[in-house]
Amino acid sequence: MWLFVLGDLFIFLAYFVIFMIYRRWDPTLFLGSERHLDLAIGAINTLVLLTSSCLVALGVGAARRAQLQRAARFVQGAIACGALFLALKAFEWVRLAHDGYTFTHNNFFMFFFALTGVHAFHILMGFIVLAVVRRELRTDHFREHVVVAGAVYWHMVDLIWVVLFALLYVMR
Repeated sequence: MWLFVLGDLFIFLAYFVIFMIYRRWDPTLFLGSERHLDLAIGAINTLVLLTSSCLVALGVGAARRAQLQRAARFVQGAIACGALFLALKAFEWVRLAHDGYTFTHNNFFMFFFALTGVHAFHILMGFIVLAVVRRELRTDHFREHVVVAGAVYWHMVDLIWVVLFALLYVMR
């Protein structure tokens, strides 16, 4: 899992560098386009994913104390947070598209939809990972390394969002 996470982080790092290069080439376009994003939605989504990471960490701790049902509930809460994140992101995408800001509008929105779309795909994959973790917690002899590996993946997804939030919504 660590190799996968490190590889994924490296790929996102490349995306972030390319985004910053394009931003430097046309700062006026990027600054003007960023103003069409809803900072409140981005901030709420950040809090939602940070909460999900906290829930996953609490789940790992509960699992280590052999509180498997409690751990499974924490993991279920993290999945619910991920679903809320995706619902808010879908709302934002639809609102932007309705206002005419689509993938093809300009380079900023091309990056915005590509980066947030790839991140959303990682959340969907995270649902599968966390479902495996939840199933593992429902066995009599759970494997701690499976639970920890799932937590590592979910934390990586959350970390990527924090960087995306800073690059897309905050950095002006």
